[in-house]
Amino acid sequence: MKPQFLIGGAAAGSGKTMFTMALIRVLQQRGMRVQPFKCGADFFDSQLHALAADRDAVQLDTWMASAAHVQHQYNRYAENADVCLVEGNMGLLDGYRKMQGSSAEMAGLLRIPIVLVVNARAAGYSVSALLYGFKHFQPMAKIVGIVFNQVASAAHFGCLKEACADAGLECFGYLPAMENLKLPSRHTGLTLTTKKEIDAMIDRATEAVARHVDVDKLLHTCQRIFPCPIALPYSSETSSESFSFHKGRIRIAVAKDPAFSCIFRDNLECLKELGHISYFSPIYGSDLPECDLLYLPDGYPELFARQLHRRKRLTAAIREYAEAGGKVLAEGGGMVFLGRSLTVREGGTAYEMSGVLPIDFAVSRQKPIQGYRSCNLCGNTMKGYEYHYSAPTVTDAHPLLETHPVYNTKGLETTSPLYRYKNVIAGYTQWYWGETRVMDWWK
Repeated sequence: MKPQFLIGGAAAGSGKTMFTMALIRVLQQRGMRVQPFKCGADFFDSQLHALAADRDAVQLDTWMASAAHVQHQYNRYAENADVCLVEGNMGLLDGYRKMQGSSAEMAGLLRIPIVLVVNARAAGYSVSALLYGFKHFQPMAKIVGIVFNQVASAAHFGCLKEACADAGLECFGYLPAMENLKLPSRHTGLTLTTKKEIDAMIDRATEAVARHVDVDKLLHTCQRIFPCPIALPYSSETSSESFSFHKGRIRIAVAKDPAFSCIFRDNLECLKELGHISYFSPIYGSDLPECDLLYLPDGYPELFARQLHRRKRLTAAIREYAEAGGKVLAEGGGMVFLGRSLTVREGGTAYEMSGVLPIDFAVSRQKPIQGYRSCNLCGNTMKGYEYHYSAPTVTDAHPLLETHPVYNTKGLETTSPLYRYKNVIAGYTQWYWGETRVMDWWK
């Protein structure tokens, strides 16, 4: 038995991320080991969890992985924790197709209760109808209590607490309205300065949670049997045999810095099964480690275009490696770094990038292109998530440049294909490899 629960929101913007980080820190201050999880493919929130918990967050997603695999991964990472905390995604019932992929579905899959965060800035007693609806709409969503956010005063909380009781739900407390707790845009590189600012916000929110939320009551109410039962039949695809490449252990170079920071934790575990990982920084370094596989993950190269442009020795080494047939996997911002140029604003400078792909990229000020994606490559079904502000222009396409169609959750082809040039595989989608044989993609 241990406290296990999902923190959901009545709607996007309810304040569940700030509450999650503050609660993690409160529990840490009590000497408890907290394992944070994130429902969905959101890298920004999982990076914030890591700041609060001093340990990597794990993303759980029922589009990118099977139900049994999600349950197995939850048990694997939660085993040594005192408290298991999953932050939901968007509104509690919002999925990629009705409730499919929703936070409520995840809570049912893991058999854990839900603590619902409700933004009460403009709410009064009428919130009781909202809470009653959430409690009874979907039986799989076992809501055990409410935390209100943006509460104006003690009198306001008293009204909300009465509404909660009349809806038949526990009230664990609230966070007062605090104007200095606004998180930065998700399109933000987590530099040291940004991390310090966020850390200070977490500390302020932590004080509020410790003062106004009955944490003991929350933990007691959310005690559940561990581990989570795994759906059968189940077979793990993450053993070292699944990632055979050749008899020796291969060398893997992984770009990792504020420009390339969006990496699924499970993907790194898969790479560790393949061989030895060497991390390098395209922003601050000039040398490419010797490698048999180069991985350029997603991130924010547009925020560091000038610094990347200056790394001539590194970009030349990447270009030479790719032209010689070296295996490269580039996702999102990693693909942009492989392009011919990157323009970060309309009419601005086109910064020269690595020049591996005959593609020019330009950042658009429109809304981001995002959504779940799937692709078939060499007989392998790949699944992942796409999120970007930039747009590509293919110029003087090389005869060796192949394109493979990428599909959304409805099976419709998207405008963002997967590119293949020699042994370079690149696209906007951030792929999840937990149930695939990643090295088979080069067959």
